[in-house]
Amino acid sequence: MSGLLDGKVVVVGGVGPGLGRSICIQAGAAGAKVVLAARTQSRLDDVAAEVDAAGGEALTVATDITDDAAVQNLLSTTVDKYGRVDALINNAFALPSMKPLARTDFQQIRDGIELTVLGGLRMTQTFAEELEKSKGAVVNINSMVIRHSEPRYGSYKITKSALLAMSHTLATELGEKGIRVNSVAPGYIWDDQLKWYFDEIAKKYNITPEMVYEQTASKSDLKRLPEPDEIARAVVFLASDWASAITGQTLDVNCGEYHL
Repeated sequence: MSGLLDGKVVVVGGVGPGLGRSICIQAGAAGAKVVLAARTQSRLDDVAAEVDAAGGEALTVATDITDDAAVQNLLSTTVDKYGRVDALINNAFALPSMKPLARTDFQQIRDGIELTVLGGLRMTQTFAEELEKSKGAVVNINSMVIRHSEPRYGSYKITKSALLAMSHTLATELGEKGIRVNSVAPGYIWDDQLKWYFDEIAKKYNITPEMVYEQTASKSDLKRLPEPDEIARAVVFLASDWASAITGQTLDVNCGEYHL
């Protein structure tokens, strides 16, 4: 991936310790100047240090993407520092309720839509003028929930399905401006959070975490689960000029768990 984003300025919204961290590090490793945005400054500082250590360049801007003024400040700070924006990655999401829809609190669904969908839309609206100048790209992080209807994922699927519909429409509306809009839909991500979850399942059923992993991975063609960096590299590709003719698409990164 080295050099794929040379000279590019990439803004990543929703930076956390998992996939958001990997996206920032991989974008930096590919040559981008990476602008990190999330509400928690200490978290941004930790990830920025890793980006710098990996040879990248990072700028942190504490941002609540549900707030118009905060997102405008993110844009202004980015342009003042670097003079351009080439890619916007919308990674923010709210934890789903994991309850059947019949028992899901409406406020939890509202919170998910407010952060993931309207937050992503606010970011895209705000950055559209700069992205038009650079003929840049938007990459929205979706989820494998759009491919299945398993119990207890209903509220999350509502949010992510709305994000997908929004991405399709934005691709059509912004295409004439030269802006590409695509999505990446990960499956399970083999990170610390999932490892903890598998440990809890193992305790509940008196089996080993390795058995939980094997049972889960057996549903995929590659018989394993993707790691954060593997998903992040797909994001980097869609943000790069190598994907210059790709828009309105969703790239599933799930080791073959689901097929279109």
